Amino acid sequence: MQTVLVTGARGQIGSELIPALQERSEVETVVATDIEEPEAESGPTEKIDVRDKEAFATALEEYDVDTVFHLAAILSAKGENHPQLAFEVNIEGFHNVLEAGRQHGLERLVVPSSIAVFGPETPTDPGEMTTLAPRTIYGISKVFGEHMGNYYNWNFGLDVRGVRLPGIISHKTLPGGGTTDYAVEAFYDAIENGEYDYFVRDDTELPMMYMADAIDALIGIATAPRDSLEYPCSYNVGALSFTPKELTAAIQEHRPDFEAHYEPDERQEIADSWPDDIDDSAAREDWGWEHTYDLESMTADMLEHLEEKLG
Repeated sequence: MQTVLVTGARGQIGSELIPALQERSEVETVVATDIEEPEAESGPTEKIDVRDKEAFATALEEYDVDTVFHLAAILSAKGENHPQLAFEVNIEGFHNVLEAGRQHGLERLVVPSSIAVFGPETPTDPGEMTTLAPRTIYGISKVFGEHMGNYYNWNFGLDVRGVRLPGIISHKTLPGGGTTDYAVEAFYDAIENGEYDYFVRDDTELPMMYMADAIDALIGIATAPRDSLEYPCSYNVGALSFTPKELTAAIQEHRPDFEAHYEPDERQEIADSWPDDIDDSAAREDWGWEHTYDLESMTADMLEHLEEKLG
């Protein structure tokens, strides 16, 4: 990776992936792109809508990009409110990226998948080769992404890679409309209001991951030897799995007066369609994936950074 382009640079993951890439010795340039002008501290930026294939292709040529991290997407809860937009961005937009990458001779394309590919029929603790039966347009688009990534691998030699990320927790940027957003919002409200209204039941267990581990997973899959990847576009990566009740208890260890309330809404149905844990043994064996943060260390780090950020 010498010249890297990141789509969705203003998003929750992009805002932290870019500085991590800039710190790597083999990376010379990171081009930050988004539908709105990115606010990168250093390096070139471009205002690009992934639905505009020509604009994206032009950026690949202009900067002679060899690696793309394609993060631009409409997430699960927002996608259910705007399914046509989600289709255009997540499916048509990704196809634009694939085609531009193929024509440009891109060396590597990294696109995260998600636990949203699973559904009610998916077995508990699923591996890579399992039933994919999503009930959301976001999940459907991620299944499309996995299969199309493999198709371009097999038929055009385009090196497409990805991991199925769980819910991501971070302190730098607020999430953008995902079903697991409560795992971030609870921390903000614990500091600002002393209480939080969860939009899922207290016993809703879902796979989660702290942002530092998510960045390691994306860079890990990007730098792994190609011949070591049995499931290049669909590796499960796990870290944490907890309920809102357990998250509340972890926050209360630091803020005893924090109060939690539970008012499930339409996002509960989406959460219920996902497994409470995943089997990521293949990623650990094939390319050395391992996570660092557990619930306790993640909670302590989140609160420390948010207390400083929020004053």
